[in-house]
Amino acid sequence: MTHLALAVLFCALVPAQDTYRKPPKEILDVLDAPAPPQASLNPARTHLLLMTFRRYPPIAELAQPMLRLAGARINPRNNAPHTSLRTTTGMYLVRIEDGKQMPVMLPKDARAGAPHWSPDGKLFAFTNTTAGTVDLYIGETATGRIRAIPNLKASTVLRDSIEWMPDSQRLLVQTVPAGRGRPPVAPDVPIGPKIQESSGKYSPTWTFQDLLTSRHDEDLFDYYMTSQLMLVDASSGKAMPFGQAGIYPSIDPSPDGRYVLFTKVRRPYSWLHPYSAFPREIGVLDASGKLAHQLFSLPLYEIGEPDHVATGPRQVSWRPDEPATLTWVEALDGGNPRNKVPHRDKLMSWKAPFSGQPSEWTRLEHRLQSFGFQGSDRGIDWGKGFALVRDYQRERRWVRTFLLNTTDAGASPKLLFSRSVADRYGDPGTPVEVTSSTGHRVLLQDGDNIYLNGQGATPQGARPFLDRYDIKTGELRRLFRSAEKGYERVLALLSADGSRWVAERESPAEPPNYLVHGAAGDTRVLTSFKDPTPQLRQIKKQLVTYKRDDGVNLSFTLYLPPGYKEGTRLPAVLWAYPREYVDAGTAGQFGGSTERFTTITGPSHLFFLLAGYAILDDASLPVVGPPETVNNTYIEQIVSGAKAAIDKAASLGVTDPGRVGVGGHSYGGFMTANLLAHSNLFRAGIARSGAYNRTLTPFGFQSERRTIWEAPDVYLRMSPFLAASKINEPVLLIHGEADNNSGTFPIQSDRMYQAIRGTGGTVRLVFLPHEAHGYAARESIEHTLAEMIAWFDKYVKNAGAGAPSGQ
Repeated sequence: MTHLALAVLFCALVPAQDTYRKPPKEILDVLDAPAPPQASLNPARTHLLLMTFRRYPPIAELAQPMLRLAGARINPRNNAPHTSLRTTTGMYLVRIEDGKQMPVMLPKDARAGAPHWSPDGKLFAFTNTTAGTVDLYIGETATGRIRAIPNLKASTVLRDSIEWMPDSQRLLVQTVPAGRGRPPVAPDVPIGPKIQESSGKYSPTWTFQDLLTSRHDEDLFDYYMTSQLMLVDASSGKAMPFGQAGIYPSIDPSPDGRYVLFTKVRRPYSWLHPYSAFPREIGVLDASGKLAHQLFSLPLYEIGEPDHVATGPRQVSWRPDEPATLTWVEALDGGNPRNKVPHRDKLMSWKAPFSGQPSEWTRLEHRLQSFGFQGSDRGIDWGKGFALVRDYQRERRWVRTFLLNTTDAGASPKLLFSRSVADRYGDPGTPVEVTSSTGHRVLLQDGDNIYLNGQGATPQGARPFLDRYDIKTGELRRLFRSAEKGYERVLALLSADGSRWVAERESPAEPPNYLVHGAAGDTRVLTSFKDPTPQLRQIKKQLVTYKRDDGVNLSFTLYLPPGYKEGTRLPAVLWAYPREYVDAGTAGQFGGSTERFTTITGPSHLFFLLAGYAILDDASLPVVGPPETVNNTYIEQIVSGAKAAIDKAASLGVTDPGRVGVGGHSYGGFMTANLLAHSNLFRAGIARSGAYNRTLTPFGFQSERRTIWEAPDVYLRMSPFLAASKINEPVLLIHGEADNNSGTFPIQSDRMYQAIRGTGGTVRLVFLPHEAHGYAARESIEHTLAEMIAWFDKYVKNAGAGAPSGQ
């Protein structure tokens, strides 16, 4: 072999470090378009704060130092989260009464955080992140004037770093402790081996990323996560220490302002779980910051099997309808949903000064419905003398809403709503809440009436609605429903009687704008944002419905590119994300709307429209079956759904069935690899940030409840890595090098590339430096789009005549 031949072979085998590429100008023009302002309504419902923001940070920002500590990503230079995906660069206030606008003069090169409103709505606080610090600002709603709080360095690594006191004059702020010294230095020589040990207890664990890996990591975690609470006077700017320094995932003043509920992380730390599962102390401080009562000491919560919850108190919070009463939920089944018990949860309460014993105020047959093991949606809405409580039945994936009398412990719960969690057509809507005078969220009431704000899904498309609901009689009166043409949703009610509200209205031709509906049925425009991308208005879209071969109803939104000529068959992209359902009826429901304003941002597949493709967007690929065994027929169902979509698009005369590419992100990337491995429907594929080897997620994934040892055949059959030799279509793999999503480690794409390449397939692997599960930097987004379009132009659009062998 000659030296030249060796050199060519060497270049073919060695990975290349490429420079960032750019997509066509038509795409760059859309990426350059300004983002529409986002609105925040103050608690008094008198003003909107409109915020302009930077969509795409530069790669230089993502390349700043990053510490990955127990699930947190920290920029050590400013003690802030490493990357803020939506940074506010401008603000202005709009007075709802007359539409008057008042600018908020932010500091130069502002990188402002979200506003934190005082309970009375007269003030707002926000942080501004600089290269070296995070500063605190206070703004006046009436004037828009802001001022910085001097000599205070906020710590925002735990994000919930600001809480207003009920008096609307003071706020609690997590700050970098004064005089904390320099960060711990890693030892030059190891102090010993790294050892982990298990004592034989059954402990399935999810595949988390960014975990602690050493004693030095533990010391760094303490250093950067520890904060000192400061009580700040909003008028004078004076700040006083409040309580002791610690790691506080949450702080919450009581409605009467006499106590502060805190959650404090403590050692020993885990190297297998994120800090959200670490041992913690829950207690209350008095008004001076001294410990008033130590409530609970909770051990490490070993996050493992799906639908399991921690034993002991969880979701501890203040009841907003009483001065200082705590409430929480406790499991009655040991946290294990497989245990057969008459009741799964009990709701507890405890009144200050916490000298007596906690009392139980109701039991739930099923699990209190909440999302995330810490319960970000707490499953309880509080009203005056009552609460709405939702429970969730795991076996049926069913949710019920009960009315509970909170003043009469002997009163029986009243069932209000009962439906499948997947039943979008039967969704009664979300109860409307407002911020109380103490800063807590409560139901908006008018006597016995509450309000329900719903998405209004229908077979023809979503039509949002607002209902007035009498909790005693069950009488339901519709106050508003979006018209068939256009799309309008209620953002907030301005009056307790439901006669006035703020809405957001848009249509395929008009961008979203805010308006006020008056008591006399009149409307008044608050904003007049212009179309930032008029070139996209030539895009056509329509809802397409069809059936799978087993009769399951399916749909996709068909997008056609600008300048499309009727009767032309185009190359097409099918983009999807499979979802699991218990029954075929809910699997076929449509939750979107073709009446919304088309906006294309980030690395969206919709940019293929500007390259001349038709898009089969959000194509239904439901996987239907009992929750415990739904994945037994995963492959057959997604292949059947994909074939039905391709056939339907071809029957409309708009797509060439022989030139269809498939793509998806995350679980959609996993789907893409499986469709390429188990069908011949597509010319090529794009799989982004997926997990392809299910032996690396052995304790469950997505909605799979079984472990690999309980269902080895399912795990192996669903792993496209093990079927790499069957992938005979070109596939583009893209992954963020700093992916932080559970299960989708970058090694998944690396090993998938090696498997396809090694078995003779056509494959390209792109790792995006510094990117997480979703791609943020402008350079990364441009490069991703350039790669995607070039790949499908080569292997789909210009594939030549003839259909894939599966057609």
